[in-house]
Amino acid sequence: MTDDIAAGAPAHDTLSSTDGYLGDPAVRAEWDSRYADRHQLWSGRPNGALVAEVAGLTPGRVLDVGCGEGADAVWLARGGWDVTALEVSGIALDRATGHARDAGVTVRWVHATLTEAALPPASFDLVSAQYPALLRTPDAAAERALLSAVAVGGVLLLVHHAGMDTQPPNDSGFDPADYVWPSMVTELLGEDWAIEVDEQRPRVAPDGGAGAHHTDDLVLRARRLR
Repeated sequence: MTDDIAAGAPAHDTLSSTDGYLGDPAVRAEWDSRYADRHQLWSGRPNGALVAEVAGLTPGRVLDVGCGEGADAVWLARGGWDVTALEVSGIALDRATGHARDAGVTVRWVHATLTEAALPPASFDLVSAQYPALLRTPDAAAERALLSAVAVGGVLLLVHHAGMDTQPPNDSGFDPADYVWPSMVTELLGEDWAIEVDEQRPRVAPDGGAGAHHTDDLVLRARRLR
């Protein structure tokens, strides 16, 4: 897996790192190892594309896919959103829970991969996936899970690092062919969807944190019509 790539089941108000995980244990172990290597992996600030794209939306129910240490989830909750946040790493969720507690906001923490989360369909006004590490499968399970979570009238916001999908496999074991990229989601959008944004743009990057060297984002924003 790569710098900003993170993945993320029925919701729990509180969740410890050893309780209720749904998904591949190897995926959880890999991400727990990454978080354990550093006291803080990310910047602690919300992602710039999220801040920009949410500015014109009315707060409602939001699903934060791959919430990491919780910066986006806390920011959304402070903005009046009813937040459900998914993450595979128990270590990251423990940190995120602490950050939300310190901020005085409520978030439903979900310890699962997206495809195992069994979320209620069509139940979120916003589904936000910021640089997610969603594993690709022949049946496009992750892509379909993203789309199915969006309520009618709601928005899917998928942001990724530009150019990563065309990189060759590297020595660390990262192979772009293993992961879901925005173009794969776009291919599944039919007449029930309207694409509002589909572009590459300069990244508004928080200072510090892993992945800060990436300069451009791919931003896909699509609204479910029916």
